[in-house]
Amino acid sequence: MEITMTKKLYDLDAYATEFDAVVVSCEAQTEGEKTEYQVILDQTLFFPEEGGQSPDKGVLGRANVLNVQIKNDVITHTVDAPLKVGTSVHGQLDWKHRFSNMQQHSGEHIFSGTVNRLYGFHNVGFHLSDNIVTMDFDGVLTEEDVKRVETLVNEAIVKNLPITISYPTKEELKTMEYRSKIEIEGQVRIVTIGDVDVCACCAPHVRYSGEIGMLKVMSLANYKGGVRLSILCGFRALEAFREKNCIINALTNSLTSSQEVLPDRVEKLKAENQDYKYRLAQAKQKLLELKIAEIPAEQKNVVLFTQDIENLVMRNAVNRLMASHEGICGIFIGTEEEGYSFIIGSAGEDCTKVASILRERAGAKCGGSKQMVQGSVKAAEALLKELVTEYEPV
Repeated sequence: MEITMTKKLYDLDAYATEFDAVVVSCEAQTEGEKTEYQVILDQTLFFPEEGGQSPDKGVLGRANVLNVQIKNDVITHTVDAPLKVGTSVHGQLDWKHRFSNMQQHSGEHIFSGTVNRLYGFHNVGFHLSDNIVTMDFDGVLTEEDVKRVETLVNEAIVKNLPITISYPTKEELKTMEYRSKIEIEGQVRIVTIGDVDVCACCAPHVRYSGEIGMLKVMSLANYKGGVRLSILCGFRALEAFREKNCIINALTNSLTSSQEVLPDRVEKLKAENQDYKYRLAQAKQKLLELKIAEIPAEQKNVVLFTQDIENLVMRNAVNRLMASHEGICGIFIGTEEEGYSFIIGSAGEDCTKVASILRERAGAKCGGSKQMVQGSVKAAEALLKELVTEYEPV
């Protein structure tokens, strides 16, 4: 069959979930042991990845739809089983996924339209996946600005404004004010949301703003001279609130405190933890100093193993050992299971030779100068002791 433009059934009815179509082509695509099939239909309800939005999910016959792409108005469905060319196939959308995307996209339109109206900034980047929804604006919004927009957006949602689709002529477009990120060739599809936004868009939308449910801004960050926001709408926003509420309840129960004082309680615990860590580090440093003091002065090569001390403490300890022992002096921090970081120094020997031995015999990653080397290694303590304490210059 001749492959022509795919009829976009989702443009006719965004709420339709089942359809029948003729298989125009089906080509196998094998990568390794995995084979998928690229299927083109004469018409489809499956919205492809387009306009920053992820594609629809669902089934064609008994084949799962894994991906949907569009090129030159021809829509290709990637499926996990072959479909016979020339036959009719029944398709069914994953409605939960489709409706969630519709809620997010319609909410984004109201938010972007409100930002444009109040601040004159444009949405220059939009990404709607199964997990996140982000918008990039070409101007800086403060947290207070975002709260203001968020409130206005939810007020528009509550008003249950009609969301309509239209296809203006070129002459009509010349006198129409609408948002668009790119120059569009051919027929322009306009999505109008009450009196709050008019925007060119190819994606399915809900019929009324009330179906969006709500919009919540999840994050705000500076990005490329403007800002990037993350939002969630409808059931995604509800699920996010449930997750956060579950975490807060777990924390308040664990810390035996109310939600209102939770931030102060956490800050107090952080301060206490830092104090304990400092005291523990001081104790470990004293213990290391005691170990160093017990080493016989006549011992040439020295190696010590310890845990959880700062790099500066380790370096100072190595310097102290170098002052009283003429051979190779090393300190290893960590465990056999997780590996060690180490510093090795010597006042008279070439430490790069020791480093070479550690790389060859223990797989260490290290480098430095003749006087001192440092690095990391995952090996048995006994082997490391042997390689350092039994080192003899060649």
